[in-house]
Amino acid sequence: MHELGMASALIDQVGEIARREGATRIARIEVRIGALSGVDRDAFAFAFPIAAEGGLAEGAVLDIEDVPLVVDCRACGASTRPEYPIVLCAACGSGDVAVVSGEDFRIIAMEVE
Repeated sequence: MHELGMASALIDQVGEIARREGATRIARIEVRIGALSGVDRDAFAFAFPIAAEGGLAEGAVLDIEDVPLVVDCRACGASTRPEYPIVLCAACGSGDVAVVSGEDFRIIAMEVE
């Protein structure tokens, strides 16, 4: 389950920032996870408290914003939300698309005490 590794990396990163800022506890972390990020939302949410155990983020609230897959079609010009994992234009079926959003895995915010 690579989500545990991702959660551990997230905890390490925000922990380093929080310590640098003199915080004693991380109360909340907000992340953005895209449909094409390769991160399973539920597995990540499950792994998060395990990764946070014993550190500044233990007991922190994890807020996850799901980012849908959006593509712009070079063939017909439509901007659509295709059904993952099929990355085709939902309007015309073309595979000649540019991914506009959905590859995200980002830390958006954290609250510290």
